[in-house]
Amino acid sequence: MTFFRLDASILPATSASRALGDRVEQEWTAAHPDSTVVRRDIAADPISAEVWRAAVTGGFTPEDERSPEQRDARALATALADELISADALLFDVPLYNYGPSQHFKTWFDVAYTDPRIDPQGTALQGKPATLITVIGGNYGPGTPKEGWDHSTPWLRRVLEDVWGLDLRIVERPFTLVGVNPALDDFADLAASLKEQAEQDATRSGRELAELREQRSA
Repeated sequence: MTFFRLDASILPATSASRALGDRVEQEWTAAHPDSTVVRRDIAADPISAEVWRAAVTGGFTPEDERSPEQRDARALATALADELISADALLFDVPLYNYGPSQHFKTWFDVAYTDPRIDPQGTALQGKPATLITVIGGNYGPGTPKEGWDHSTPWLRRVLEDVWGLDLRIVERPFTLVGVNPALDDFADLAASLKEQAEQDATRSGRELAELREQRSA
């Protein structure tokens, strides 16, 4: 049994997304102590955007005519897809950066997406249980002054849930910059409440992943 975890935070020592991801992983390993956890830290080991170009062009090039860069890129795409396909459950810890998705995650997705098993015609990930952890420095929810400024979470949901067909649950924690940015000091109580709720959601999500895996194998 295998659990795949991807982390995208560029600040691992203080990462709110990693802390929530730890809760999900702990619930999984508590239920499946003998399982293997496959980790990919795309912030510590990012994929160059040039790899995506080589993977795409390599797909249009006969195998015996591919450049070394194209062959390496296609091999990496296969490896990334293998990690997803072979896992029994998936965890993605992806903060919002500058109102959009992490550039590291976007490149990782673009390269993996060139593998035909998980492209628009592929069904290898259909129904696989997964959790997305996303954290936001401010709060861009309904009724807030910057409502609609979160251009990361909707895109992540679209590609993970609608494109790849994952059985996705989302854990979100806003206001992670409260206590860091003085302009947000008035929201301290709300931020604490939202943090507690996100922690509860992460724990529940980890249990759901473990339970769904057991149901699928029954």
